Amino acid sequence: MQKLMQDLSRNKAIYLMVLPMVLYYVIFKYFPMYGSIIAFKDFSVSKGILGSPWTGLENFQAFFDSIYFWRVIRNTLLISVYQLVFGFPAPIILAILLNEIRKKTFKSIVQTVSYLPHFISLVVICGLILDFTSRDGIVSTIIEWLGGERSTLLGSADNFRSIFVTSGIWQELGWSSIIFLAALSGINPELYEAARVDGAGRFRQMWSITLPGLVPIIMILLILRIGGMMDIGFEKIILLYNPNTYETADVISSFVYRKGIAEGQDYSFTSAVGLFQAVINFVLLIGANWFSRRVSGNRLW
Repeated sequence: MQKLMQDLSRNKAIYLMVLPMVLYYVIFKYFPMYGSIIAFKDFSVSKGILGSPWTGLENFQAFFDSIYFWRVIRNTLLISVYQLVFGFPAPIILAILLNEIRKKTFKSIVQTVSYLPHFISLVVICGLILDFTSRDGIVSTIIEWLGGERSTLLGSADNFRSIFVTSGIWQELGWSSIIFLAALSGINPELYEAARVDGAGRFRQMWSITLPGLVPIIMILLILRIGGMMDIGFEKIILLYNPNTYETADVISSFVYRKGIAEGQDYSFTSAVGLFQAVINFVLLIGANWFSRRVSGNRLW
């Protein structure tokens, strides 16, 4: 206890800096976990959490028996896998390409242009997507030039996942590359000089020095990405989907929003769905961390 007090006294400025973040997680992340017990109750606002009667696993069973269960699970996994396969490597590739650019002015322009979509409001982004993919939008015009037919692309369920994933890559490509550019700046320049002396070209240097230097951060971010595969934000989904695209667009988070708020206040049922989603994410995180530790030696813990 004495050592703890001495450490607090010696590093009080650092602890004061950390305090707001600790309070944030305690208030908005850990304290709300108490409310998860309503997933096992028939929750009533008038009776409160403790006064509501227990129902056991009935809410979970209702979700598993729902006609929408396999649809939302399938859509969530498919969109997450598409984002992982196509979206995760994209900022890595951009960071490596930017690292190879020698003209600083051109590099700065590319970085600025690629960062901009991240700072645009999601509502504006979705409005742009709806305009671009409308019957008279630029995407439909390009398709017509290539010999296709004009159509409202987001009116078809078959197009939703492609548009959702592609627009997500465009929106976050530049911003996500920052962390990889930071990792690249930490690679010892002498390694590249030694490789050039040995006759290695730029592609060989990229393959033998740049990529191995990125592996630790790539694996850590990959673990985190896999650990959140079941968690797709409902905001963009709701802004883009419509009844015609529910078949391929409806994911767990949008299902929870629609059932819990839009169609009725069934808090117990939606809490059960959200808790199920969190448990699956936790299992995926543990599995990804174990696999990464066995394969590459990199891990979160």
